[in-house]
Amino acid sequence: MNTVVERELELRLVLSPERSIAVPARLVYAAADPFAVSVTFHLGSQNPVHWTFARELLVEGVFRPCGHGDVRIWPSKVGGRNVLLMALSSPDGDALLQAPSVAVSAWLDRTLTLVPPGTEHGRLEMDAGLARLLEPAPADDLWRGDPWSEEAPGPDGE
Repeated sequence: MNTVVERELELRLVLSPERSIAVPARLVYAAADPFAVSVTFHLGSQNPVHWTFARELLVEGVFRPCGHGDVRIWPSKVGGRNVLLMALSSPDGDALLQAPSVAVSAWLDRTLTLVPPGTEHGRLEMDAGLARLLEPAPADDLWRGDPWSEEAPGPDGE
């Protein structure tokens, strides 16, 4: 069962301590990819910006600073409101985004109810996938025999 939990919300792209702009975004969690969350930013162009990172990182970021490298998340207060700050870094540039903590936490709760922490591996169906991958294909029968057996003719055709 591939259940998806989505949430549309407005983030703020922080341009300076005094200035930010609204950025519509969509949070997506799919039970078929249980370790990851995705955020798509709609910046007014035909090509939205898409980021995928560990759900665990977002869960931890609600409570304390976490992450390093490309994605860092930490809780904060802005104008008396609880927010999550997300610092995203890529070769194309860096962005600091501000998300409403209440909305993100409510969405995360829905993902955690769908796939509780520690049960993610059970959703991956790795045994079934591995069995399909290792299943012999019809052409494999051609290679089952030993080409160098005594019954096979030698290099001189003997």
